[in-house]
Amino acid sequence: MAGTERAELLRQVDEAVRRVSAQSVLLTETVARLVGLNSTDLKCLDLLNLAGPTTAGRLAAHTGLTTGAMTAVIDRLERAGFVRRVRDTHDRRRVLVEALPSGIKRIEPLYRRIATTTAQLHRSYPDRQLTIVVDYLSRAYDLVSEHVAWLQTQPPVRQRPSRGRRTAPVGSAAQDSR
Repeated sequence: MAGTERAELLRQVDEAVRRVSAQSVLLTETVARLVGLNSTDLKCLDLLNLAGPTTAGRLAAHTGLTTGAMTAVIDRLERAGFVRRVRDTHDRRRVLVEALPSGIKRIEPLYRRIATTTAQLHRSYPDRQLTIVVDYLSRAYDLVSEHVAWLQTQPPVRQRPSRGRRTAPVGSAAQDSR
């Protein structure tokens, strides 16, 4: 593949990932509003549901939130009936947080339509291509997780761009190379 063709393909990948990411944020915001949560709480609940019972500290490390912020998230999720705290059966000193099936069942209907259409999309790809998609998304996830952890160490950006200067879209490769 020629350099310009590859550059165009990479631009398209970058743009597609950014579009999916933006829609994911909008989807999360909408579902969170419909179930009475904020988007951070809903995403933490999703990560907890994927991980299974885990400690608040581990979930905090996984999300990049402070342990204090994670405690507040868990408190809100617990009050809303989505999670519970339980003693670890192997170490009674440890407390685990687990997603409640009844809470997850309240949310599932809001994702059912997209799950059905996504399953249809999956059927249109052979396993070989899906393996590549899984590999790419897994690696991208690791990169983003590392970047979020790094961002958590950065001071807030308070300056506005100077007038007349055109900036690259947030998250673009062009912006990252500056």
